[in-house]
Amino acid sequence: MLPSFLIKYLALSFIVDEDLDIVVDEHGIRIINFYIFATEVYTGARMQKNKLGNTEIEVPNICLGTMTWGQQNTEEEAHEQLDYAVEEKGLKFIDTAEVYPIPPTGEKQGLTETYIGNWLNKRGKRDDLFVASKVCVAPFVSTRDIGERARYNKKQIHEAIDGTLSRLQTDHVDLYQIHWPERTTNFFGARGYEHNAKEETTPIQETLETLGELVKAGKVKNIGVSNETPWGVSEYLRLAREENLPRIVSIQNQYSLTNRTYEIGLAEFAMREQVGLLAYSVLGMGVLTGKYLDGVVPAGSRFDFSDRNLDRYNPTCAQEAVRRYVAVAKDDGLDPATMAIAFARSREFTTSTIIGARTMDQLKVAIDASTVELSDEVLTAINEVHCELPDITV
Repeated sequence: MLPSFLIKYLALSFIVDEDLDIVVDEHGIRIINFYIFATEVYTGARMQKNKLGNTEIEVPNICLGTMTWGQQNTEEEAHEQLDYAVEEKGLKFIDTAEVYPIPPTGEKQGLTETYIGNWLNKRGKRDDLFVASKVCVAPFVSTRDIGERARYNKKQIHEAIDGTLSRLQTDHVDLYQIHWPERTTNFFGARGYEHNAKEETTPIQETLETLGELVKAGKVKNIGVSNETPWGVSEYLRLAREENLPRIVSIQNQYSLTNRTYEIGLAEFAMREQVGLLAYSVLGMGVLTGKYLDGVVPAGSRFDFSDRNLDRYNPTCAQEAVRRYVAVAKDDGLDPATMAIAFARSREFTTSTIIGARTMDQLKVAIDASTVELSDEVLTAINEVHCELPDITV
């Protein structure tokens, strides 16, 4: 039987049989699967989508981030977020990683994927979701045997994907990403580049060949990189072209009002080579909401839980820029979080904006930002602040 909200929703255009899951249109045609279609329309499943890289796959313009699940969020809270985002709002793009939750600890690594896997098993449906995960080279990885050190070599990548699939209780991930480069380069807050000619790392070609094996095996549908540099992206693309290997379709890098360094070199790659940005930390770990201004640390907040990355995202030098961005939002009647997410989402090179939330209220604000379009006046005001105080965080 159709639920009451759908009966009311459909009554304007269709004759509804309340005892059966069918609808009869104006020509008397019985639409057997209309319940599924109408539910998707009602819940917003047809939210704006963008092409993923050079594929024909379309993903929502926002993605559900998960890195606090297992630290700041319980499994019950994680499932509540998934139920709301996926079932009520139609947000069917989920991003996770083998090393999550963050802050990373040995005994909790893999919990985030486990929480998602338990939810997937309970849900009983997988094919309508786009699930992304990552493999990393952290020295503290405990989800697999890393021997002397973690590497992106054939052995460790195969072990990593098998662990991820086991925890997620699925036979494939839709996007598998290299979490950060194995080589020494400027990511995770490093502005300058210091070359190390003696460093021994896994050749990118071996990494890419191994990812190709996962694609052929059906364990991975698409591949991407994260926290990469312009050289790294160009090398993955060159090897794919010259060695007939899988092509990366995305790059998951930091991008926000206070860190637009992605625009300097990577934005052009995104546009010309169709390697779409999956923007993370668009709120700067909550800093761009303004809640940490003047030294305030709200109870239960990210930096109340841990001061990890405090200097990276909330340095003293960023206070003035944050204060001004908050003022721009409020002058236009916008929630600062809404403006920050909408700005990152609005960039032509952005495929999807990753959102993360500790509370349901935060999640609702973040998801609602998926439909907000910023006015020319707001965009002008944002660029004025950026011109005077560019890329204050790293």
